[in-house]
Parts: sequence; structure tokens; C-alpha cells
Amino acid sequence: MRPAHMRGGALPWLLFLLALAAAAGAWWYYAPETLPRFVKAQLPVSPKSNPVLYKWRDAKGGLHVTDTPPADRPYETLKFDPRTNVVPSVVPLPRKP
Repeated sequence: MRPAHMRGGALPWLLFLLALAAAAGAWWYYAPETLPRFVKAQLPVSPKSNPVLYKWRDAKGGLHVTDTPPADRPYETLKFDPRTNVVPSVVPLPRKP
């Protein structure tokens, strides 16, 4: 028979590890941008960090990009690689003296 201090110790540790894994999974899924870089490099990209976007034009021809598709008009589905910079580089204009 095992000593008293060794009995029943596996279940609390197992529950602790399951809770820790659930918390880490929720962190990865709901707030992937707050993860440390060394952790992000080891994990797959979270679906929340790369949402699908929809590009469409309104009745006046104005361009819209939203995270939900319009119900009454055609739209284009956009997907971006989160590791790619989609912002164009901008060179500031020289200041006038």
C-alpha cells in the first residue's frame, strides 16, 4: 500500500492540466494577437486572427469591406495571409519651411 501523502494525487493534477490546456486554447482562439512571439511561432494560425472579409459596393457605388456579407447585393470574398503585409508603404511628403 502507498503512503498517505501519495494517495489520490493524480486526479487533482490531471484536472489542473486540463484546465490549463483549456485556458491556453481559449487564449489562442480569442486573443491570438496577445500571445508571445515564441509561442505564436509554434502554433497554427488562429481563425480569429485571419477573419474572412467581404468586399462589396453600395447603391451609390461606394466600396465597403466588412466581416459579414451583404444580403442584397453581390460581394467578393477576401482572404489574407496574416504573415503578409497588406498595407502599402507610404513615403511622407517633405515639409514646407
